[in-house]
Amino acid sequence: MGTGVAAALLAALFAVLFFSPALEVKNLQVQGNSLLTVEEAEAALAPLLGTPLTLISDADAEELLGGRPEVEKVKVAAVPPSDLLVTITERVPVAVLQNGREFLLIDEDGRQLKAVGERAAVALPLIDGGADAVNSEVFSTVTAVLAALPQNVLSQLDHASAETLDSVELKLANGQTVFWGSSEANAAKAKALEALLLVPATDPPVQVFDVSTPNRPVTR
Repeated sequence: MGTGVAAALLAALFAVLFFSPALEVKNLQVQGNSLLTVEEAEAALAPLLGTPLTLISDADAEELLGGRPEVEKVKVAAVPPSDLLVTITERVPVAVLQNGREFLLIDEDGRQLKAVGERAAVALPLIDGGADAVNSEVFSTVTAVLAALPQNVLSQLDHASAETLDSVELKLANGQTVFWGSSEANAAKAKALEALLLVPATDPPVQVFDVSTPNRPVTR
């Protein structure tokens, strides 16, 4: 009898903890987002308000945000008594495409993450060809190169292009050109370019950085 009573009390305790109105979500805390605004995230997650914290899983939040192209994954954590912390991991934009009067931020896979009205609003390279550029046979090669670059280098680029799979070129905002070549050894090429960009300016200034052979980069 004692065991039965203890089990019943334990079950009652769990019921109180899991379903108590005191643990219902009243506030949402959103972090990790930059492309998706807090207001957009909160609007999508609003159905979770009033749900006991103990009943909310990552999958619940991911289902509500799953239609957002910016969102890659979502984690939730309870902040008792009534807050839910939602940590968003966003997809990383690597370039922009012009589509009429707006500019589309795209990730390595060509997924459209967000549209902005001004080119200057985004420190990312423009891939020529408009929204149809994603259908080009060289598109994935160009985006693979851009995805390999650290953010401090990516933000210095103005354009990215390729006539063939072996002729990727990057144009810096200051007018300098980077000849990249193919998308092989991208990580090594990225390190070589980053190092070259740290070298003090020369007179006359460098016009071209050639990192197509990363262990023997050339400037001219």
